[in-house]
Amino acid sequence: MVVGKKVTKESILPSVCEDDGDEGGKEEDLGGIASRPVSRPRSLYSRGSVDGQRVSRSPSHHQSTRMAHQDEDHMNEEDEVDEGGGIHPGDGQQQEEECVISDEDFDTDLELDRFHNERRAYDPTGQSSYREACKMLNVVPVSYFLRNMNQSELNMMHYGLGSQGTKALAISLVTNTSILKLNLRDNWMEGIGGAAIADMLKENCYITEEHGGWTSLESFSNILQDVLWWHDKANIPISISDFQTGPNSQTSFEIDLSENRMGEYGARALSSMLLENSTLFSLNLSGNHLDERAARHLSPALISNQKLQLLDLSHNRFGDIAGEILGAAVAENTGMKSLNLAWNCIRGKGAIAFAKGLEGNIFLRTLDLSFNGLGKEGAVALEEALKHNNTLEDLNISNNRIPFEGAIHFALGLQVNTTLRILKMSRNPMQSAGCFAILKSVQANPETAVEFLDFSDICVDQEFEDLFESTKETLPNLQVKHGGKINAVLKKS
Repeated sequence: MVVGKKVTKESILPSVCEDDGDEGGKEEDLGGIASRPVSRPRSLYSRGSVDGQRVSRSPSHHQSTRMAHQDEDHMNEEDEVDEGGGIHPGDGQQQEEECVISDEDFDTDLELDRFHNERRAYDPTGQSSYREACKMLNVVPVSYFLRNMNQSELNMMHYGLGSQGTKALAISLVTNTSILKLNLRDNWMEGIGGAAIADMLKENCYITEEHGGWTSLESFSNILQDVLWWHDKANIPISISDFQTGPNSQTSFEIDLSENRMGEYGARALSSMLLENSTLFSLNLSGNHLDERAARHLSPALISNQKLQLLDLSHNRFGDIAGEILGAAVAENTGMKSLNLAWNCIRGKGAIAFAKGLEGNIFLRTLDLSFNGLGKEGAVALEEALKHNNTLEDLNISNNRIPFEGAIHFALGLQVNTTLRILKMSRNPMQSAGCFAILKSVQANPETAVEFLDFSDICVDQEFEDLFESTKETLPNLQVKHGGKINAVLKKS
């Protein structure tokens, strides 16, 4: 509350106080000029207050002496007025009286500070932060991104963002509450841009966990404060939807970072993110020049992270050492359901070590090892994996230089496996005899779950066709794809 003074007209005092010697009530003349009436003494109290009490001024010695004389004169004047018959209200002189006025009539310092330091408006999409980041990093804002920031799915392939453009994008995505599926394929972000995206995935507190809750009490407190302030500012009623993490409380977040040449630097940052992030559902790192050094960073992340279910590491540079490292990680992983390692260089000892890791895994459903170099050694190792693994349903080992001997060993494992439904072994040099051995093992397994066999670009003979017809009697839903009959191919040639 602010204490002010309100001026009201209470009474009128005589303009000139009468002296004992002035019987006619005339003004005292000084040199022919009428003298000014005696001034009203200055109040001893300040215009402010403390706890409703008026505060006395602290006059100097000179001021105190002068004010003492004025008080004596003023008391004499009051005595004279009383002798003249008293004061009558309404005579015209203004008298000050103290009153209390509500602070609504004044702009206080607190309100001015709030005006100058007003908080930024609640921005769930991050448009404001994106524009500011682009200005700071000296990059041109992407209009498509600004128009679609409130969508649940955002496709930004081939935009040429570079590392700086990716940084600006990541800054705005920290507070974005809408995007759940983001495609940043082929934007040449390199390691620096990949690290910026990794930092964003660490800090984004709006993406919900499986149960749709908040990642931390501190995050909830910050968001609650922002929402309450914004609704109070806009005078909008609050609903429970304002405390949800987006337009719909989805349980997954997918991101495609393929073909961005992130290398070891980006892999290290993303691995650190996977150790903390508990909301990422799908991650595509295909075509990022990842090698054995990147595999060393990814391995502990794959062991610890239990939320990531789809991981694409295809079209990279993983070799034998990487196969050993990733094999050990796969054996310990307890959350991943799909892994793509196609178009790498896993062969020899790396293939054997990876197959052993697959043997110990009990969660993986889909595995793509096509276009590697498993060879005979890898096929023999997969025999043991199929005998012990009881969760794998989809396996692709096409283009792996698996010969007839390797197909025979692989068939022995398939003869006892009860979970594999889809097997792709196209373009392997195992000829029709190798295809026959695989189909024969499926027929001999009474508990087989195989539904589809892919032998594309491998020509089969009549013996294989006859076996397939007999197998259809016990497995009517079985489908087989091959490169055609040998006789038909010879006739065409």
